[in-house]
Amino acid sequence: MNALSFLLVLTGVVLNALAQTLLKHGTNRLGPVDFALSHAFEIGWRVLRDWPFLLGFACYGVSLVVWIAALTRVPVTVAYPMLSIGYIINALIARFWLGETMGLTGWVGIAFICLGVTMIARQGA
Repeated sequence: MNALSFLLVLTGVVLNALAQTLLKHGTNRLGPVDFALSHAFEIGWRVLRDWPFLLGFACYGVSLVVWIAALTRVPVTVAYPMLSIGYIINALIARFWLGETMGLTGWVGIAFICLGVTMIARQGA
């Protein structure tokens, strides 16, 4: 995988991971949601006025465009497994920004993901 291809894949993955953590931050601010139809407008209005949700939606949109560009250059058998980098990014952001915790087993799993992503990236080189 050349440098541009890797950069596109990595950028798409990072933006997707940021979108997820921004949405989680937004839901933390929003609180529990009642999905009754009578509350749909109120909840939708609150979501559309909250910066973490808006930034998360923007990250998703840009990540989609970048991901499409990546897929034009990288085989899906290489690109798609690279999405696993998002698990690593999300775990780190959740730990250090959202204050979430993960046990030793979770961190060992993250280490295995790192190993797997490295193996796939080298295979696609």
